[in-house]
Amino acid sequence: MSDTKTGETSAKAAPRISFVSLGCPKALVDSERIITRLRAEGYELTKSHAGADAVVVNTCGFLDSAKRESLEAIGAALGENGKVIVTGCMGAQPEEIRAAFPNVLAITGPQAYESVMDAVHLAAPPAHDPYIDLVPPQGVKLTPRHYAYLKISEGCNNTCSFCIIPDLRGKLVSRSAGDVLREAEKLVKAGVKELLVISQDTSAYGVDLKYAESMWNDRSVRARFLDLSRDLGSLGAWVRLHYVYPYPHVDDVIELMAEGLVLPYIDVPFQHASPKVLKAMKRPGNQDKTLERVRRWREICPDLAIRSTFIVGFPGETEDDFQFLLDWLTEAKLDRVGAFKYEAVRGAAANDLGLAVVPDEEKERLYKRFMETQQAISARILKNKVGKRVQVIIDEAGPTVAKGRTKWDAPEIDGSIHVASRRPLRPGDIVSVKVERADAYDLFGVAT
Repeated sequence: MSDTKTGETSAKAAPRISFVSLGCPKALVDSERIITRLRAEGYELTKSHAGADAVVVNTCGFLDSAKRESLEAIGAALGENGKVIVTGCMGAQPEEIRAAFPNVLAITGPQAYESVMDAVHLAAPPAHDPYIDLVPPQGVKLTPRHYAYLKISEGCNNTCSFCIIPDLRGKLVSRSAGDVLREAEKLVKAGVKELLVISQDTSAYGVDLKYAESMWNDRSVRARFLDLSRDLGSLGAWVRLHYVYPYPHVDDVIELMAEGLVLPYIDVPFQHASPKVLKAMKRPGNQDKTLERVRRWREICPDLAIRSTFIVGFPGETEDDFQFLLDWLTEAKLDRVGAFKYEAVRGAAANDLGLAVVPDEEKERLYKRFMETQQAISARILKNKVGKRVQVIIDEAGPTVAKGRTKWDAPEIDGSIHVASRRPLRPGDIVSVKVERADAYDLFGVAT
């Protein structure tokens, strides 16, 4: 009897943690780091709150809508499990969480990995067995095996009036170049085909370190955006750059794209085009010269795809401001664009500017006009790709048609290409595809 029970007891000895990850890719990387620590200490992960020894909820606190989603997730976890640990951006301002849910076990801010683990240890002490608990060298990832987010810094030095990220995540803290490159190298060795470089302000990387040198593979590497991009490009994977502010030195990185070392794709959060609105937003990066910068980038790398996000309905925005934005958008011809209807964030400086609030129904109208304008631009750009052969990374397999992305599309936020193929295609395959047709957002083609 004891022999048959021993196996069951051993199998059930590891405490089980249920994990909820909300928010942006930067928060996803935080979740991956916590989960990697949990697995390294012998914890099991479960999708069921009810059967877990504790629940960790990684929250988002940037917008009120994100806060509502976070509070709903905490409430749902408490409804099924009495041991709930809250972390993430909303945890940096815990009063609202405590007011709604005074019984949560612990609340920590973003990047507070040690505090999260301390709370987990109290709720469910680890039962680590170094002979059976194995963690892959690249850590535990929540993305598909063929791509991974690579966070190069925390926090932000900008003081945009609509944003409270510096309050939640602190000032810019860059990782050493050697540390970033070692992580990237492990990911590529583990089969990652695409590295998605993220931070709050990617082109400011290394400023806080004064571009200090560190060691990687027996040589010295500098903590500088250009140098890091070049070194990442040497690893043999696709390298995609996100959240790049349009500072002048970005031109040098565009040259790496023209050389094929980095993907010809850049994600630039322009947010608006009207000088008056940009001034109220306190946006950095010589925003008054963005069209000139876009033209310069395309001269350097004609194959370049530019992605951006914009805010409509910012306080004080007039019809003239919005028309300026639409005219700018028409001239810039950005490849991929998203828009958000402005939400007042508690604690943001924009609330104290004394500017007229744009009514919700007007925000909706502006949003629709904006997206209709961009849809026409996107349709024309994609139509020009019909008849061409493009490289595609496969995200989803299918019996006869797989789904993937070109080098001009990031996962989850941009468009897709639907690939018909006579041979089976697997996630992570990079194949040549002839584009046969296009709609406003997606391409359709045949593997060649």
